[in-house]
Amino acid sequence: MQSLRHHFLLAMPSLTEGFFAHSLTYLCDHGPDGAMGIVINHPLDLTLGEIFEHLDLDLGDGARRSGDPVLAGGPVQTERGFVLHTPTSERWEATLPLTEALALTTSRDILDALAQDRGPRQVLVALGYAGWEAGQLEEELAANAWLTLPADNSLIFDVPIGERLKTAAARLGIDLGLLAPGAGHA
Repeated sequence: MQSLRHHFLLAMPSLTEGFFAHSLTYLCDHGPDGAMGIVINHPLDLTLGEIFEHLDLDLGDGARRSGDPVLAGGPVQTERGFVLHTPTSERWEATLPLTEALALTTSRDILDALAQDRGPRQVLVALGYAGWEAGQLEEELAANAWLTLPADNSLIFDVPIGERLKTAAARLGIDLGLLAPGAGHA
């Protein structure tokens, strides 16, 4: 199967229970060893300001991002932070470039910069990630658990959180409300 790196996974209506129900996941990596992604539409009852406070970070004047929501990025390592962001000239301790226009950073230094009103212009902060073992995502795709489409930054950063899944489906020409929850095979 071709890599789905830098694609979105849209949960089909058949995924009615558990963490991935009604989820939209950005795939950071996908290959023979498995896949890793960040769910981009499940907000936690937590703000970035509360993260800054918990980590005892000094806030800059205004700390404009303090009210930003923190997302539930997935059910794996839920105590660990993941920051999807546009690239900057600053270098962070642990950054994985995903595309020319998107990176994933897991080090605390980026949060310190955000608390000081520095850092990337566009960010999405999540706790945890979604992971699939080798062949697992392919099995789920074959079972019609997911739809896929190429990713773009506008859906991650510009579309309101509650509209992301519906917007992604609309880009495929689909109204998820009209899809039956069961899967069929011809």
